[in-house]
Amino acid sequence: MPPAGQPCGPAGVGGVGVPGGAPGEGGRWGGRLNLLLSTAPWQDDPWSLALPRLLEPMGVTAHRANTACEAERVIRTMQIHIAVIDLAIPLGPAMPGSPIESGGPRVLDLLSRLDAPPPTVVLKAPRSHRDETREMQTALRCGAFAVVDRAGADLESMLAVMERCLVRFYAGRWPGGSR
Repeated sequence: MPPAGQPCGPAGVGGVGVPGGAPGEGGRWGGRLNLLLSTAPWQDDPWSLALPRLLEPMGVTAHRANTACEAERVIRTMQIHIAVIDLAIPLGPAMPGSPIESGGPRVLDLLSRLDAPPPTVVLKAPRSHRDETREMQTALRCGAFAVVDRAGADLESMLAVMERCLVRFYAGRWPGGSR
């Protein structure tokens, strides 16, 4: 696993924007709307399993990432229109006997340095007041659109946040609707 701040692969994003158009252009950049969905692999979030299946018929392609390195590979290969980032995702695969380093802040930083950063929804776990303040500052500094408490996240609330993203950033056009 590379040190924090270093790319996971040979040509990390490093502030260079990913080319590609807007939702609806599809092509080599994926579906009508590309959703980066990162959740910590040890979390049992039924909404994160149901969301991709529910949105797929409307033209939303969900790209799952269980580590920061997986998220970076997705970001590097296609334009992301909305990102849901769990702050608890690890940097990389867990190594037996080693502590798990949180990779969520790194993914937020990568997204914020793109030429056209997507609206980002941050999932956070309940923490001490000090840690919660630090996480909120990180999310806000990186331009998060919304911060959702993981314990309160469910399918309905995540759909509502995504709808707000579409209204604010994409003129309220749901990918399956008419142009």
